[in-house]
Amino acid sequence: MAQASPKEVAVIIPAYNEEQRILRVLTAAKQSKLTTKIIVVDDGSQDKTAEVARTVEGVHVIQLKKNVGKGGAMVKGVQATRAQYLAFIDADLGGLTGQHIDDILRPLLSGQCDMCVGIFRGGKVWSDMAQRVAPYLSGQRALKRDLFEAVPYMSDLRMGVEWALTNAADKRKSKVVRVLIRGVSNCAKEQKLGIVNGLKARGMMYKEITEAMVKTRRRRPPRRPPRRW
Repeated sequence: MAQASPKEVAVIIPAYNEEQRILRVLTAAKQSKLTTKIIVVDDGSQDKTAEVARTVEGVHVIQLKKNVGKGGAMVKGVQATRAQYLAFIDADLGGLTGQHIDDILRPLLSGQCDMCVGIFRGGKVWSDMAQRVAPYLSGQRALKRDLFEAVPYMSDLRMGVEWALTNAADKRKSKVVRVLIRGVSNCAKEQKLGIVNGLKARGMMYKEITEAMVKTRRRRPPRRPPRRW
């Protein structure tokens, strides 16, 4: 990896059945000048995602035995590092470069914000359109560790994590910056899984986002005071 940042920065890549796409994302992560650690969390994949990730020198791979969902995979990645600055990158991106990752990290590391969200532009039409409609659902973001840890029920949120992170930042009045990452797109579910299964997966994603909206609005149960002997 090129010159490391004096601040410890972990790039965490949650991945499920991405053996055909994860290598290009890891290549970009290795090119990042601001990243000090790269962690792949294989979320119970049924393909060779973990094996492919292990072929990249310096990448720490966590292989989960069963699928826990994106939120749970992200938590496992955070638990594997002490870094106070975290970046999350999707494993299915095309067109991503190390410069894009650094563009997302730089406003955070320079103190301009508490979270920086990368927004697709100039890539595939459906990716650009989706992020024009709902930029708060972008999976490409860098943030302070304490903001991530402030999200309740993170391990249970699955595909609702991006909404939950945005919601937590809003509640904490955290400063959020958006940067355009040009020429980058994700791989549509219909392209990965076929039309029928892709539409089913998309429907499940929207369901999980809705569940996250409801769940994170609930108040956590009050902590009981420690028992005195």
